[in-house]
Amino acid sequence: MRDLAGGPRRFVELQRTLPGISTEQMRSRLNRMVADDLLTRSRYREVPPRVDYELTERGRALLPVVGALARWGYQWAWSPPRPGENIDIGAILRAATGLVMPRSLDGVFEIAVTHPERGRFAYTLTVGDGALDYSERPADDADARISGPERAFVEVFSEPGSRTELEVSGDEGLAESLIDVLRDGARRTTAAGV
Repeated sequence: MRDLAGGPRRFVELQRTLPGISTEQMRSRLNRMVADDLLTRSRYREVPPRVDYELTERGRALLPVVGALARWGYQWAWSPPRPGENIDIGAILRAATGLVMPRSLDGVFEIAVTHPERGRFAYTLTVGDGALDYSERPADDADARISGPERAFVEVFSEPGSRTELEVSGDEGLAESLIDVLRDGARRTTAAGV
């Protein structure tokens, strides 16, 4: 569910975001989710064959549950990564789709993460009416931009107040608030009375 929050994905893209799951196990889970009307499956007549999965309205209704799990994870399970452990910043941002966001945070944000081996990834987070919308693309109309190496974003989630190596442009106060809400999840949104 988390990995489809930003829109449709191909089967092979989902495999990349879920390392360690066998092809057969993933196919079985996706088929079950289609049968339960949580996803749609679109097959295209291409060579090689292409299959896309997308959340249905019923599936999107589960995103607040994903957000609740993200809040729990941020508060209770997050720790600095172990040596050699990979952290997917995109997955953290996708999980944030279900978080309740303070209305004071309304705006468009571009998050640009540079991975040492995989290159640069850009994400757009649009916050409005207490909800967060996520997409994997640059934001031409961003109110605030936050960029830096992957290790700097990992540090933000590991060490409260840390902003080492992150570059912020545009509305810096808005960017700082977004970072705090993403990092602190439930504690901040609950304290703000949202």
